[in-house]
Amino acid sequence: MRIFNENNLTVVTEFFLLGFQVRQSIRISLFYLLLVVFCGTICGNLLIITLVSTTRNLHTPMYFFISQLSISDILVITNIVPNLLQILLKNGGTITFIDCFTQLYFLCAPEVFECFLLTVMSYDRYVAICNPLRYSTIMTSGYCAILLITCWICGFSIVLIYIIKMAKLNFCGPNILDHLFCDIVPLLEISCSDTFIVHLEIYLLVIPIVIIPTIIIVMSYTYIVSAVLKIKSSVHRQKAFSTCSSHLTVVSIFYWTMFGVYVFPSKGRTITLSKILSLLYTVFTPFINPIIYSLRNQDIKKAILKHATL
Repeated sequence: MRIFNENNLTVVTEFFLLGFQVRQSIRISLFYLLLVVFCGTICGNLLIITLVSTTRNLHTPMYFFISQLSISDILVITNIVPNLLQILLKNGGTITFIDCFTQLYFLCAPEVFECFLLTVMSYDRYVAICNPLRYSTIMTSGYCAILLITCWICGFSIVLIYIIKMAKLNFCGPNILDHLFCDIVPLLEISCSDTFIVHLEIYLLVIPIVIIPTIIIVMSYTYIVSAVLKIKSSVHRQKAFSTCSSHLTVVSIFYWTMFGVYVFPSKGRTITLSKILSLLYTVFTPFINPIIYSLRNQDIKKAILKHATL
């Protein structure tokens, strides 16, 4: 839908999301796949949150942060999948201007929060392995709460400033978004405003959101590996590595999918491939995270078995 403003410019008031333009049988198959993934993600992450909140052995900073990661994953997938399922059934669908930017906000804010949270979790593992005797005095409940609140505030406030800037752009051309949901790149591509400042802001925001957290994570694990290799006992060495393996796996999946969509050059990449990459970090990563923490973590396994036998 379009309206005319005072300068006789056609202004877009809603967007049409194309989704996957494939045969109906494929779309129906994708619908059921995403529905199963959606239900599995909600159940898996709610299980993590419940176990951490009700099991005394899991009342530690590491599991506290894992539960917050689950909350973030639930926010992302509930923001994306319900509308995507509708688009798959109808072979496309409209979304209003306000709803589009609301969806973009609640996609980007939890993702930015996860960048900061994964950084805090790497610091937590660094303190636990490199300064085990001081761990309880450093990672107190008050300090963990401050770190967590800072991550939430920074994630949602930084993104809000950027979303407001994007919402002020003019969209006066075609209102068709060849994507699965409202995302930064597709919206900038159809804007008829000069997007130089917005692109510049993106590159500047990459520094505090991506580059600095990545450097901190790499440095933390450099010290962790160095400290673990100094442990003489192979049993203790393996135990130390196992406490970090789940987090390191989650970090690798999260950053590689994010880099694949937003950082690595998209020249020569097909639209379908871009959509698939977007699904990886918005839908499948939140689905995989609780599986990783459940299968690779003995404490969570024991908590699941304990609750299953009650």
